[in-house]
Amino acid sequence: MTDPLHIPCPHCNGLNRIPATRLRDAPKCGRCKGEVLLHKPFELKQGDYASQIKGDLPLLIDVWADWCGPCKAFGPVFEQAAGQLAGRCRLAKLDSEANQQLAGQLGIRSIPSLILFKNGREVARQSGAFPLQQLLEWLRSQGV
Repeated sequence: MTDPLHIPCPHCNGLNRIPATRLRDAPKCGRCKGEVLLHKPFELKQGDYASQIKGDLPLLIDVWADWCGPCKAFGPVFEQAAGQLAGRCRLAKLDSEANQQLAGQLGIRSIPSLILFKNGREVARQSGAFPLQQLLEWLRSQGV
């Protein structure tokens, strides 16, 4: 893969062109100079959604709420996955209580829910919390 990848910045939503060979070099955003590929999930909000689902790297969104026990238990697993998937998949957390309009738009019926986007389109959805290996296997089955 020699073409540059288009990847949205998790801080300012700016779209960055990053050569595939430089993904492991901690690329910085051309606009805000923040780190583009994080080793942890970033917070997704209503205003960021349209920009963040774009790009050449898949985006996995964990829809959760602070009052949800399984959501809280799944948090550390999702964080571990972000560290292992850096450069292959971006991970974001969407607080369904703080972003009710977006949660409704996404058709969230239960939490935690995982939604996988590729090139701006939803390609897979999974409800419930599960162990790290099962999460990674599910992503592999989706081509991540």
